[in-house]
Formats: sequence, structure tokens, C-alpha cells
Amino acid sequence: MSHPTSQPEAPVPEAPDPKVPAPEAPASEAPVFEAFVPAASVPGDLGPEALIPVPEVAPGTAGPPCAYARLRAEAPVVKAQLPNGEAGWLLSRYEDVRAAFADPRLVRPLLSAWPPREGEEAPPPCLPTFLEMTGAHHERVRRTVLPMFGRRQLAFMEPRIRATAGELVDAMVAGADGGTADLVASYAEPLPLRVLCETVGLPYEDRESYLPHTLALLGASGLSMQEVLAALYALQDYAGELISRKERDGDGADYIGLLLARARRPDSEITRDDVVSFVVTMLMAGYKTNIQHTGNALLTLLNHPEQLRTLREAPERTGTAVEELLRYVPLMNAINILVATEDLTLHGQHIRAGDAVVPVPASANRDPAAFAEPDRLDLTRTPNAHVAFGHGPHACTGGHLTRMQLTIAIQVLLERLPGIELAVPAESIDWDESTPLRAPARLPVRW
Repeated sequence: MSHPTSQPEAPVPEAPDPKVPAPEAPASEAPVFEAFVPAASVPGDLGPEALIPVPEVAPGTAGPPCAYARLRAEAPVVKAQLPNGEAGWLLSRYEDVRAAFADPRLVRPLLSAWPPREGEEAPPPCLPTFLEMTGAHHERVRRTVLPMFGRRQLAFMEPRIRATAGELVDAMVAGADGGTADLVASYAEPLPLRVLCETVGLPYEDRESYLPHTLALLGASGLSMQEVLAALYALQDYAGELISRKERDGDGADYIGLLLARARRPDSEITRDDVVSFVVTMLMAGYKTNIQHTGNALLTLLNHPEQLRTLREAPERTGTAVEELLRYVPLMNAINILVATEDLTLHGQHIRAGDAVVPVPASANRDPAAFAEPDRLDLTRTPNAHVAFGHGPHACTGGHLTRMQLTIAIQVLLERLPGIELAVPAESIDWDESTPLRAPARLPVRW
């Protein structure tokens, strides 16, 4: 077993501007890989009245389901039966998905309010997450929070993430069994949580209190509505208790502390409840999705050692590679529910007020109308205007933090362990398929 090596640190590149084209790499150098997901099927009838199941991810893959290729070509707007039994309109083309996220006529409902229930069946109200806030309320909160997650504001986290990643690699090497280790348990899983805790101000030692509820919500398609709401209310209760603790002990310099201090100002645009919503949003959007995507991204690179070598030799290219990994590997395969507030027509389909509309970013990011040869992974692809983080006013607040974290995770791994490779055949890797966020359950590596 070789020891980790140290190389000069490479700065985290800024995400490429999707509007600025770059020269194509020579064919011999372009890191291009063919998609290996087997073709999936959709029902033969894709007429205007068709009701199809939501396409499923093939076992042992991160997705996206190949059935979306046919939907993009033949039925870009089609009614599907969602996992909870409700019906919704699936949008599979890039242009439609991007437009839907920015359309003010389509709003994300409260988790406790969809599907709608009345009378005694109506659950108690819950606070909206940032994804569910609308109108002037959302604009006020976004004006306060969004600058905190800009590239310049997050610069203070770069050395901290790099140090944390280095510590995890060192611990993985020290605890290696027979020269092999599990990259998921040792690296891909602990890194996102530690980064989230340090950035936001979540106590790492409280993880047994909030993670079960977070994981329950991310796997909500397999739970009853009562179980989903119980997890949501418990997570909000935890966030409220954490904030009370910080108010009692002193706000601190983390993001929760900064937001609490702003909420107390007479002219503040946010309230204490908005800070509670911030905590819940960060846990729901910034934890498990980053773990799963990091594992999938690392597996994708390990499956292509020549491309891994290219990044090791030119770490300044990692930023461009990360954008392609975000496009090619679904950040998540979960259902994104929007609800129409008025009647509208799209591709001849009449969508009524109250109907659920489901844009599918994983399908949009493979649309040949938006990306040349979309089923090939090209780590030099520019421009790359993917919609992994959504689009419009509700685009993911933490997108830059996710980019920074994945960029550093790849760079540090290749700096410390330049010879890293899979220790088992890729087809023998066990997968976690318990939630829509499909990813390797274990990733045995050696170096």
C-alpha cells in the first residue's frame, strides 16, 4: 500500500459561464463515454389521454431512466401516475423544464398541502421551505440569504473544506483493511454533512436527532402522508429548538447566527420563522442529495481511469468537469411537484388549474435539442447550461457550495491518492435503492 502524496493545492475554479463557448477539445483528448443504462420501456399508447407510470431508474445505475428519450421525442407533456397515487404532467424536454421552473403560474405546494385535503383530513399547517415560498415573502428572504451563498461569500469555506477532505482521506488510509477501503463510508458520506454543519451552523453531534427525519422526508414516496408529516413537523421542532439554544447561548458566526442577528433588526426582511425554514431547507436539500451525487460522481470517474488521470494532471480543469458531472449524473431522481394556479396549454395538452406539473431535470439534461450527444460524458463540455439546480427564482440556493464541495473532493482525493482505483468490478458494486436518490451503497477502492 502506498502512502498519500502531497501536491500543491489547486484553486477551486469558478463555474464556467454557460454563455461563453470554448474551443472543442481534440477528439483524441475529449473524455467521452457512452451511456450504459439499458433501454427502459413506456406503454405503447402515448396519446393525449395516456396515463403512464413514472419511468423508473434501472437497477444498479444512477439514472436517468432511458424511457425519457421516447417521451422527449413523442410525448414531451404526458400525464403520469405518481408514486403516491396522484396524477401529474411530466415534462421531459429541456426547454419546457427550464420554462416551468421560472413560470409564475406554476408554484411548489407546501408538503403538508399536497395533495389537497379538506375538513378533518387537512393536516396542521407547516412552515414553507425556501422552495415553497412565493411572492413578496420569497423575494424578501431570497434577498437576504442568496448573497450568503455566492462565490465570494463562500470563499472562507474553501480552506476548511479542503482541510476536512484531507483529514478524511488520511483517516481512510490509516484504517484501510488489506489496502482497500470504502470510499462512501470514509469520504463521500461524512464530507457533505461536515461541510453543511460548519457552513450553516448545525451541531454535528446532534446528527442522530435530525438525520432520521431528513432521510424519511427524502424517501417520502415510500411513506404514508402521516409518516411524512410527522417527520416534517419533527424536523421543524428540532430547528426551532436549535435556534432557541443559539439565542440563549449566543448567535455565533455561522449562517444561522448571522440570520438570527438580522431577523432581530427593526428593518429586517426576515423573521425568526424564516430562520427555522432555512435550517429545514438546508437539511432537506443539502445533505443526502450531496452524499448520493458525490458517490455517483466518484464512481463515474473511477470507471474511466484515463479521465481521472487527466484531472489529476490538470486540476484546474476540475470546475468544468464538475459541471458535466452535474449534468450527466442526476443530482436526484425525486419528484419535483409544481401546481398550476391557472389553466394553460403546453404541446397541445390542456393543464387545468390545480393540476400537478412535474418537470424532470434528469431528462432535460439529456435532451439532444440542448446538448450535443447528451448521452456521452464529456468532461470538457462547454457551454453547459444544465438544470441540475433548477432555474429561475427557486434555483437551488446552495448550488455554488455544492460545486465547491465536489470540486475540492475530487482534487484532494487525486492529490493524496493519485493511484486510486476500484477494488472490485463495477458491476459487482452494491447500490442503495431505498430512495429515489440512487447511489452506490459501498465503493471499495485501493491505491
